[in-house]
Amino acid sequence: MSTSPETWPRASLLSKNRAAATLPICQFVATGSARACPLVVPREDASGAAHGTAGHMLKRQTHIDALKIIASQLIVLHHFSAYGPLSEAMFEALPRVAAWLHDYARMAVQVFLVLAGYLAVRILAPNGFLRGGAPWLRVWHRYQRLALPFVVAMVLAVASSLLARYWLDAEFIPLAPTWGQMLAHAMLLHGVLGVDSLAAGVWYVAIDFQLFALTTVVLWLGRRRVWLARIGVMGLMLSSLLFLNRDAAWDNWALYFFGAYGLGATAFWAARSDRPGWMLGLLAGAGLLALAIDFRWRIALALSTALLLGLAQWRDQTARTSASARLPGAVSHWIGRLAQSSYALFLVHFSVLMLGNAAFVRLGLTGTVSASLVLLTSWFANMILAVWFERWVERGTKMQ
Repeated sequence: MSTSPETWPRASLLSKNRAAATLPICQFVATGSARACPLVVPREDASGAAHGTAGHMLKRQTHIDALKIIASQLIVLHHFSAYGPLSEAMFEALPRVAAWLHDYARMAVQVFLVLAGYLAVRILAPNGFLRGGAPWLRVWHRYQRLALPFVVAMVLAVASSLLARYWLDAEFIPLAPTWGQMLAHAMLLHGVLGVDSLAAGVWYVAIDFQLFALTTVVLWLGRRRVWLARIGVMGLMLSSLLFLNRDAAWDNWALYFFGAYGLGATAFWAARSDRPGWMLGLLAGAGLLALAIDFRWRIALALSTALLLGLAQWRDQTARTSASARLPGAVSHWIGRLAQSSYALFLVHFSVLMLGNAAFVRLGLTGTVSASLVLLTSWFANMILAVWFERWVERGTKMQ
């Protein structure tokens, strides 16, 4: 049964991290002309990020990579603080840190929602018009890029749970799946159909696909008028922020999360408008109105992230050099690698979590020191496996 993000129980296997007045937006949404800066047409990479084809946007944007790394690590640590004997040891060793990770780190998923909306319109409609290509083909390609590595990761999770159950009897380890359960996951319908998930947090993959598909359809419907497409996206954003995101009954559907997603999309367009300061101010006003009606920490985080992205985009459009250009080459390289493997980390970390907890019990280890060593080993193993998975699975499936 769906619950509000503020009331998720610690013992729940699949804690879902789910957690206006009429605005004068006509000038913004009607702006279809290009700004003085060169139009940047982004392209997708294997990680779902976008790179530009002109100027400094040829380089990875460090602030986006940093947000991906921080958010993905917080989600991993949240799950380690929530499941198994390692979580109990974490609470004994660092009770305040563990409590914060358990109660608040899950909200980092809002950062990914905002980033997803920001990058989606940067790819699909950087100036408000849906770029070339059949929309249905774009949706299909998005499904392939999400679902193929996701299915491989779920097979890994099933194998890991089978092994972990021999050593550890715990509720958080999923039972052997049925064929129907596997099919629902492969079709990204596990949340909508109410099917038990095979790993923690995998609801997000299905929601990401729904959000991208919905945005593509809205942009296609408004393809003849740039203001119509933008009004469609922002209208869904406001509907979610003011109404739908306040009702947990919608939390298996894209509309529940479109507030955060739309904040990211609108931040990108606002920063590229003729008056970015005014437009970002209006975006902030819309978010503050939603918070005034019903304060939600997850929306406050989403709004802050969207404004950060918009301000950084505005600055980059006027700056001669980006922050990436000032970083040492080795640092920039590893930030890029870790960010590029953030989706892979999300996919594989629960398998490592199950095996780490099972190994702790199987080896008869006790005490916080032993638990800390196993926890650190599992954490590093997660990052190594994620880099490998991105290189040989995620990137490989994208090339098919």
